[in-house]
Amino acid sequence: MLVLTHGDLVTRTSYNHDVLFRVKSIEGSLVKLIGEHVRLEADAPLEDLNKVSGSEYLERKTHINKQEACSYRLFRQDYRLLKEKREVEAGGSYQDSDEKSNYFQISPRILHIDGDPLFLKKCVQLYEQLGLQVHGQYIQEKNMPLEVVALVKKIQPEIVVLTGHDAYSKSKGSTKDLESYRHSRYFVEAVRNLRQHYPHFDQLVIFAGACQSHFESLIKAGANFASSPARVNIHAIDPVYVAARIAYTSFMDHINIWDVVRNTISGEKGLGGLQTRGLLRIGMPYSEDVEN
Repeated sequence: MLVLTHGDLVTRTSYNHDVLFRVKSIEGSLVKLIGEHVRLEADAPLEDLNKVSGSEYLERKTHINKQEACSYRLFRQDYRLLKEKREVEAGGSYQDSDEKSNYFQISPRILHIDGDPLFLKKCVQLYEQLGLQVHGQYIQEKNMPLEVVALVKKIQPEIVVLTGHDAYSKSKGSTKDLESYRHSRYFVEAVRNLRQHYPHFDQLVIFAGACQSHFESLIKAGANFASSPARVNIHAIDPVYVAARIAYTSFMDHINIWDVVRNTISGEKGLGGLQTRGLLRIGMPYSEDVEN
């Protein structure tokens, strides 16, 4: 008989071992699981699980690392194009990163609220790697509607990310029914509560959702961007790239939705949204003290 403990890595035989999970908890013969690389939550009977060996984990991790590196490289290419455009708008010619710019930039504050503390840590590290100011907060999905407004009032961000884990269950009903989803209703309620206080879509930009989340309800509740239009899984770091694209686009420009999702691992099946203005502002002359 398979023996599991909290944090063990497993796959499900009934799903052809497609997703790598961490064991969240064990209740008798039922095991609660959360995705190791995707924002999916699931339950499975003990007999359906297969414990992952070290070599198999390294093989899967290598594949994921390649996907993440590709997304990062594509974003950096886009960032360079955005920087070139800012140089021109500031009245100068494009300069390489080694040269001093003749302008400074004020990027928006980001509040990233995550239902997974390990994913939160990984996302915060990526924000910092991308040069963005972020406040990360771990809150369980079910508590987000209760805590999000007070936290936004305290942090005063321009971008809010509400994410964690989610899942759609066919056995619970139609894809149109919020009760068929593990956490979508909490994301929806949290977005709706925020919009009651911050109704302007370009004043507070909201991303909400996780794997297989009810995209349409999240958009109707007031999210600028959300997951998951095709009810597919989304990667742990995908919300970061959505927020980063908004943060590095000038407030004078509208964001092309395709430009937001094309550098994510999940793409347009996993992420979508509304036309939204960027939030970056530039100023002159250059001042390191102002920018920092």
